[in-house]
Amino acid sequence: MTLQMSPRGKQYMETAQSLLRAARSMTDEVVATRLKLLADDYQRRAEKASSVDAARPAARRTARTEYDWPTELA
Repeated sequence: MTLQMSPRGKQYMETAQSLLRAARSMTDEVVATRLKLLADDYQRRAEKASSVDAARPAARRTARTEYDWPTELA
């Protein structure tokens, strides 16, 4: 299953890509490694944000259909 990236997920991915670009330009290996680890974290956040954002509308639809709306006014 392919997950569409939500706008929030896209922002996280852009940040991760920026961090990776910065890591490639580093001459200090320790700093480069830390930036790469941070970029990995942002990629995980992007995936999680997109899956959470994709689940929200479905949860709202389910909540609306499960509520017993009154059919007549008292």
